[in-house]
Amino acid sequence: MNRSAVLIFCLIVLTLYGTQGIPLSRNVRCTCIKISNESVNLRSLKKLEIIPASQSCARVEIVATIKKNGEKRCLNPESTAIKNLLKAVGKER
Repeated sequence: MNRSAVLIFCLIVLTLYGTQGIPLSRNVRCTCIKISNESVNLRSLKKLEIIPASQSCARVEIVATIKKNGEKRCLNPESTAIKNLLKAVGKER
């Protein structure tokens, strides 16, 4: 190998070594800003999404979409009423 090939190889290795720790997404955001403790009627639910904790958000999020108006409401996963709702949804399936 000649010197220029070795030099280029070393530059490439050093460049790749420096970029190894850069995160893919710098947005640290959760979907839910405001969390509701209110219960939601099971019959009024169009959709229920459970978003697990991830690198972008450290908490579990539960998003309920209401049939009537398509409103999305963030629910508190620690609330007893919401835990009961999740059990009821699990029984229906």
